Amino acid sequence: MAVIKTIDLVGVSTESWRDAAHKALEEATKTLRNVEGFTVLETSATVEDDDISEYHTSIRIRFRISR
Repeated sequence: MAVIKTIDLVGVSTESWRDAAHKALEEATKTLRNVEGFTVLETSATVEDDDISEYHTSIRIRFRISR
């Protein structure tokens, strides 16, 4: 029997939303095993001096629980 757990993370980047998602995944795989994929939940950005200063990507990571 398989059980899949999910966690929500927000990646932050000064480059792009894609890079922010990649950073969140990279950080998660440092401590999680059996990551199977993720879903992008939302993207947003912070603005300073009329320009984007940070890209934020909210993701839900799926991983299989092993015993």
